[in-house]
Amino acid sequence: MKNINFLILFIILFAACENDLEQIQELDAHEFVNKEWTKNVELIYSDSAIVRTIIRAEEMINYSETELKQEFPKGIKVEFFNERQRINSTLTANYAIRYENRKEIVVQDDVVWKSSKPETLETEELIWDEKNAKVRSNRFVKITTPDDVFYGYGLEANEDFSWWRIEVPQGEMGVEEF
Repeated sequence: MKNINFLILFIILFAACENDLEQIQELDAHEFVNKEWTKNVELIYSDSAIVRTIIRAEEMINYSETELKQEFPKGIKVEFFNERQRINSTLTANYAIRYENRKEIVVQDDVVWKSSKPETLETEELIWDEKNAKVRSNRFVKITTPDDVFYGYGLEANEDFSWWRIEVPQGEMGVEEF
């Protein structure tokens, strides 16, 4: 009796696991072509055997189409190191994409950059130009220093955030007396 029950169960399961050829053909194969998914990524960039940057992400999609790019749909954390191998600044965002040919990274959604000064930049989008070691944004930015908070639209800064300029500043700031 056990063999008959097993045979009936096997037939039911086998019949239920049938693939419809039309459904298979409807799948967009292009969605899966030229893409590699990676989980728990750690990318280390060095120059002359000195670690300069470490990028960590929960997920990375590597596209190998005409424009090579890496997408970080679940966010990114970047640590920048100085010559002494100490963290100089950190960058976090909920989304990022790196365009390899352009040497450009676009980070978006809750972008926070903290420098060792300590200064903190907050914005919704930041574009990191790897080739020229510059960072820019045309969005609203907030920079918090130990003494002041600066607001405005548009930002230009160098890669290590040791120099920055808000293009259209707004708000008030304290000024020391002469």
